[in-house]
Amino acid sequence: MTITIWSDFACPYCYIGETRLQQAIEQLGMTDDVVIDYRAFELDPYAPKEVTTTTPERFATKYRLTVPQAEAQIEEISSLGREVGIDFRYATTQYSNTRDAHRLMKMAEAEYDRATVGRLNEALFAAYFTENLVLADHKVLVDKAVSVGMDEKAVREMLDSERYADEVRFDEREAAMRGVRGVPYMVFNGGFAVPGALSTESFKQALQREARKADEAAKEAPAERPHVCGPDGCKLL
Repeated sequence: MTITIWSDFACPYCYIGETRLQQAIEQLGMTDDVVIDYRAFELDPYAPKEVTTTTPERFATKYRLTVPQAEAQIEEISSLGREVGIDFRYATTQYSNTRDAHRLMKMAEAEYDRATVGRLNEALFAAYFTENLVLADHKVLVDKAVSVGMDEKAVREMLDSERYADEVRFDEREAAMRGVRGVPYMVFNGGFAVPGALSTESFKQALQREARKADEAAKEAPAERPHVCGPDGCKLL
């Protein structure tokens, strides 16, 4: 089963939702049966590379709240993260541009195995929400990349260029074509879509439903071996 996930590293519900999904996968014993395909989605492509405001101030301005109201909502979201085992420190996050973090993920996907990609995804979320680091800072990105086994020199060279920017834009164009307006946005096996962070139990139900559909499709598949032709000739599969 393949689950395609559009998300941003500055999105609290993305981190919470992906953690719940992973817990659902593990609880069902489906770790070897599910492949996660990560896609880029910048909540604010025009965000500055330098931190210019606090999270409560930015939250209050964006949602037209007082700062105390914003702090209360931020704490409510943080508590959801702590419920799934994350040391969630949303109030003190340092908001900045996330494009280079997404480019780093694209490099990992292109040049490393899926295990490395998964570790990097988790490391970048934790860097933002637990360690409260600046994800636009290339030193932070290099440190996180090296911590999951990526080559330091190659990562530095990539970050100093515009490599993988097109891949990030491609993901975002595809999201726009699908009508995605918010993240996390998860697509199960190219069909069933989950727009948001479900509970762990709801994710388990979705996983089980898709697994049943796959089993039913396998039962309905023709038993005989088909003949096919290609550039190298014809054969019996």
